Amino acid sequence: MWAGIFPAVTSKFTKDDNLDHAEMERCFSLLMDAGCDGLIVAGSLGEGPMLSHDEKLEVLETAKRVANGKPVLLTINEAATREGAALAKRAARAGANGLMLVPSPIYHTDPEETVTTLKAVAAAGELPVMIYSNRIAYRVDVTNEILGELASDDLFVAIKESSDDVRRTTDIINTFGTRFDLFTGVDNLAFEALTAGAIGWVAGLVTAFPKETVAIYKLVQAGRYEEALRIYRWFRPLLDLDVSTYLVQNIKLAEVLEIGTNDRVRLPRQPLRGARREAVELIVRNAIASRPTLPVL
Repeated sequence: MWAGIFPAVTSKFTKDDNLDHAEMERCFSLLMDAGCDGLIVAGSLGEGPMLSHDEKLEVLETAKRVANGKPVLLTINEAATREGAALAKRAARAGANGLMLVPSPIYHTDPEETVTTLKAVAAAGELPVMIYSNRIAYRVDVTNEILGELASDDLFVAIKESSDDVRRTTDIINTFGTRFDLFTGVDNLAFEALTAGAIGWVAGLVTAFPKETVAIYKLVQAGRYEEALRIYRWFRPLLDLDVSTYLVQNIKLAEVLEIGTNDRVRLPRQPLRGARREAVELIVRNAIASRPTLPVL
């Protein structure tokens, strides 16, 4: 059902901490123009936990305006299953094409609780679901056993595999074949996962470097691995910025330097400053100065 590059977009704010829809529309349009295949809003990179339900739905509406009919998914990352189900219903009414569903970001559910939560939120929204499996950030592991319990429910169509163990890609394919649309969700494991069989990439640094991200994906799909790997090796220092406590600030700073936007974040986050900002700036500026020429696709 889904495949390709699905950016986990950043949310843009005005100086007085309101949503900046005009700037989001501009930034999201750059992603669509570069050939991305969908958008995911209000995730971790989109500062979803810092947004109200109304704000999340407003970002969804903005994304849909520029998506040119491509799928737009709303992230459900609520602490309580009841709240997640309520937001899923609202997302369906607002025209979301699907949900990216975090099992339980605060309370660390056991396998039975995980399955119950995922099924309850999916049933409430009645939308296709991408399961977000990230045992490192959220400490809830969506194992193959759990996927097996969900496989009979047609609402679960995809999985964003972010366990940081690229062997999971092969394990999922060996166990389930093509039952789930398999996406990688770790930027600096993307080449490894895509060449092992993942059919999509929920990407972070794509928001600043969409053409390079799309090129890697398309080259891999065409079997042009050496060309893809050349770009990926250039990209790696940037992709490492996604695997950090400061991933939001890191990527927003990359956006500042590459696409001329701002790096405003919502408290308690603050923009990078001092030595940390200088270090990230150096990585981004070095990459911009040495960027490879992209091949014809």
